[in-house]
Amino acid sequence: MISPAIVQRASEWMVRLWADDASDKDRQACERWRAEHPDHELAWRRLQSFDDKLSSAPREVARHVLREPAPAAFLARRRALQLLGLAVTAGGATYLVGGSDRWQLAMAGHSTGTGEIRTITLADGSRVVLSSASAIDVRFNQQERLIVLRAGEILVTSAPDPAPLYRPLCVQDRHGIVQALGTRFTVRQEADSSHVAVFEGAVDVRPVHAPGIAVRIDAGQGASFSASAVQTPALVLESAAAWVRGLLVADGMRLDALIAELARYRPGLLRCDPAVGHLKVSGVFSVRDTDRALHNLTRVLPVNVVSRTRYWVTVTAAAVTK
Repeated sequence: MISPAIVQRASEWMVRLWADDASDKDRQACERWRAEHPDHELAWRRLQSFDDKLSSAPREVARHVLREPAPAAFLARRRALQLLGLAVTAGGATYLVGGSDRWQLAMAGHSTGTGEIRTITLADGSRVVLSSASAIDVRFNQQERLIVLRAGEILVTSAPDPAPLYRPLCVQDRHGIVQALGTRFTVRQEADSSHVAVFEGAVDVRPVHAPGIAVRIDAGQGASFSASAVQTPALVLESAAAWVRGLLVADGMRLDALIAELARYRPGLLRCDPAVGHLKVSGVFSVRDTDRALHNLTRVLPVNVVSRTRYWVTVTAAAVTK
């Protein structure tokens, strides 16, 4: 992981070069800093890559984010805030390097954008599928094979480690460590807890603040865990991993829960009116085409999809006709 101090400095250079009064001297000084250490260049390239993704965002979204006119220097700082989830003071570029998902996406070795689902194959032959807006780092050494989940959700299909190493394969996130025991499983990280679901084999879950606790979760089971405890495992269906195929399977799911899931796969704001959130829905919906999924909802439930813009959508109760 790159030092936060290095990323802070890279961010400061980026803000300086965004400014209208950036000079050739500034650019040359930045180039010298980048050449001083490989981590300097790596931090710069990752921030630049994330900026490229941000710059390609739809103009309509950008207009909502940057609504009021402002001096160029302030716009540069606010762009950095939008890009990194950092904090800047009014008088200068003073940054707080945080743990937001946007930050994790910017700094991770592998990441996906909103709506993107991508598969990578690791050096040992294990496969990892990253869900929408997800990020991981991969750390293999002589003692272990470690996948660090920075944000979002992943499906891991583990491969056996060949002799003579026999290293364990683990997924670590902010709440704990999940050790694979010849298995296929998902890990999803949220703000206050994580959830693991096992489809083949088994895993051991160890909360980060209670490493002496190891809860075995077998195939067909899933459990949520916090930094200090693991909930009792419960039944989980294979359809819980249908997102890998671009699908969301609902079986008596509350509408507000389904809308929250669809929102993970589309840019902008998608919300459910609380007046209809309790409605139950069953069916198979596409997370690759969320517009079609929303349209299909109107065919099975008394709801309308109200679009203020393409990126500001609300599911509301259907109007009653007399």
